[in-house]
Amino acid sequence: MITKVVKPTPDQIRLAGSLIADGQLVAFPTETVYGLGANARDAEAVGRIFEAKGRPGDNPLIVHISCEAEIPPLVVAIPPHAKELMARFWPGPMTLIFPKSDAIPDAVSAGLDTVGIRMPGNDIARALIEASGCPIAAPSANRSGRPSPTSAQHVLEDMNGRIPMILDGGACEVGLESTVIDARGDVPVILRPGGITPEMVKEAVGAVRLDEHIMAPVSEGERVRSPGMKYRHYAPKARTVIFEGTPERVVRTICERYDAELAAGGLPAILGFENHDYGDRQVLSLGIPEHPDEAANRLFAALRELDTEGRTLALCEALPLSGIGLAVMNRMGRAAAFDIVHL
Repeated sequence: MITKVVKPTPDQIRLAGSLIADGQLVAFPTETVYGLGANARDAEAVGRIFEAKGRPGDNPLIVHISCEAEIPPLVVAIPPHAKELMARFWPGPMTLIFPKSDAIPDAVSAGLDTVGIRMPGNDIARALIEASGCPIAAPSANRSGRPSPTSAQHVLEDMNGRIPMILDGGACEVGLESTVIDARGDVPVILRPGGITPEMVKEAVGAVRLDEHIMAPVSEGERVRSPGMKYRHYAPKARTVIFEGTPERVVRTICERYDAELAAGGLPAILGFENHDYGDRQVLSLGIPEHPDEAANRLFAALRELDTEGRTLALCEALPLSGIGLAVMNRMGRAAAFDIVHL
């Protein structure tokens, strides 16, 4: 199969929509990361997503819509908190968990009685959904376990020859997948943090809880209602370790580990803040601590660069577990299999 990378002109979006409607796969930009889309009502087409990604079948997918009018056929109820959050944060980087209708195949929901639905803030993504005439099931457009793609080039690295088309909409704005919220109960529960932060949710509806697995692995055999919870995700080939503590101790320890790896014949790299002094050691910048949105935007590209450069060890600075820093630490933690050194 030849994979075409095209600019999202109206004609190309219409063509991409017809591919989706015909049961094929198209990669497309969103404000979070690039998605790998299929007709959410077509179980056979959805199966092609799992085949292209090498994705485990018990990892549910998110369904993307272009407007709220598309929700009722997909769900059996819209909980009150969901309505409040939709009004505040859609279109945008937020996925809500709903009780699903029979219109959603089990392949999408991984056999669960719920489905995650999102209205992306990216105009190209919504135009593609409209052109396809159907809701689009779409995980991130990478091989399973790899860092999520934030550019069309990242998608091509993983999906060349596996899908017919990539819509190149440039770099993604947020850089991390959407916040996933189960809003069916009395208090909304964040299952996967993202650009819509716990603080924002609390301000909108008065209360919020964090799932216990945001900074911890899920037990073997445990079922999850959100992607990005169960498996080691976002991982480069390099062993990845996170260091948490005062900046002075973190910098000193990372430098020591870096030098030891280099002396042993390895090729280390540091994912650190550019206002911290690492001398002439190789640093992939996460921006500065005062602006964690920079780390969110740069993280996945930095993890992919580790593989491009053949790095054997990634030494990462931790961020505070607040705001979007929680989302960065969630992704970084899963990339490191939660190998976090507390100094």
